[in-house]
Amino acid sequence: MPTTPPASDGIPPVWFTVPDGFHPLPIAATAEERADLAGEFVRELLPNGDDALWASTAPYYAGMGELMGSCGLAYSALGLFARDEGGIAHCAFHVGAWESGHPSVEAAANGVREVLVRDPANDVRWVDLPCGPAVSCMTLREFTLPAELAADSQESKLRAGQIQVHVPFPTGPYISVFTLDTVAMDYWGEFCDMTAAVLQTVSFSPPQE
Repeated sequence: MPTTPPASDGIPPVWFTVPDGFHPLPIAATAEERADLAGEFVRELLPNGDDALWASTAPYYAGMGELMGSCGLAYSALGLFARDEGGIAHCAFHVGAWESGHPSVEAAANGVREVLVRDPANDVRWVDLPCGPAVSCMTLREFTLPAELAADSQESKLRAGQIQVHVPFPTGPYISVFTLDTVAMDYWGEFCDMTAAVLQTVSFSPPQE
């Protein structure tokens, strides 16, 4: 699935490819565009639904798309993947960018790494991608799920993982940030491999057909 997030606020475009299983939220400039994309989104996400379900669900995701766009995200998606043993492994995947004013991609990557390694909970690594240098940061955390939010009404622990990769733009003073969050920790290895595969496709110039 080729993806081209729209440029916004002067941020140059970036191209990448995500595998089947990712369902992009309707991020668009106008309410009309978001409504149309939300309609497509719910039909893809809920293929066994009907017109009543799609009509009642689409406004929620249109609102989510507006919220994600207002936070500066160029791309946001839900990832849903069938497990071999049954059930669904899910994740959230976002792509955004921030202005860094870096003189070179190497300087930007070194600066990001210098900041991230200060937190001992971060697993920080330098990554050489086809598009240039990048810095990955993986974090595993544990949260307490209150009893009132648990299905069995018992307080429990919830583990969550995050993969965040900072990729400096060679086409402008910005850094793109690819983020995957999941609580499906038994699928963590697969999500790591999937994110690595997506990053291999990142390009700052239009890909050839």
